[in-house]
Amino acid sequence: MRKTVIRAREDLSMIVERDPSIHTRTQALLHPALPALWAHRAAHVLYTRRRRQLARLIAYFARAATGGVEIHPGARLGRRVFIDHGAAVVIGETAEIGDDVTIFHQVTLGAVGWWRDGRRAPGARRHPVVGDRVVLGTNAIVLGPVTVGDDALIGAGALVLGDVPSRARVTAPVAAVAVPLSAAERAESEQLLRTLATAGCW
Repeated sequence: MRKTVIRAREDLSMIVERDPSIHTRTQALLHPALPALWAHRAAHVLYTRRRRQLARLIAYFARAATGGVEIHPGARLGRRVFIDHGAAVVIGETAEIGDDVTIFHQVTLGAVGWWRDGRRAPGARRHPVVGDRVVLGTNAIVLGPVTVGDDALIGAGALVLGDVPSRARVTAPVAAVAVPLSAAERAESEQLLRTLATAGCW
């Protein structure tokens, strides 16, 4: 029980530290990361004790309560893992996440697909291992039994299919570029926006 209280306090302090919009532990109680983390801890204990149906049920309700944070009960999460915003995060069954990791929304720590994973030996790892203090940016996708080293930064929109060394920085291959519009193109864009807005497409 004492260990659970210590971990809960760590979680609240971690949210205050990493989310600038949260100023107190009381505010942190309503952060979407908490139900995801706390439910996963309970589900993981049940999963390791072979109560897998109940573990999956807890994970199912946690996903509904958190806006789509889907953490398989078999995944192993370290201490002070911060899931910012929480929408559409997926963490697979054999994934392992270290301490003090930051995960932004729409991150996937997944497998490469049943057509390949079906040929792996029973019990083989199918999902990534993420080291300590790693940051996974928005919509980062890490697939397969790869290892992301300590203190690595996986940028927004990056697709990772191989190992990442410690302290490395991985970025998406193409970043958006601002293209100046002519006056005629600007007028055409504004007219299209007006048409869409009045059609109720928003």
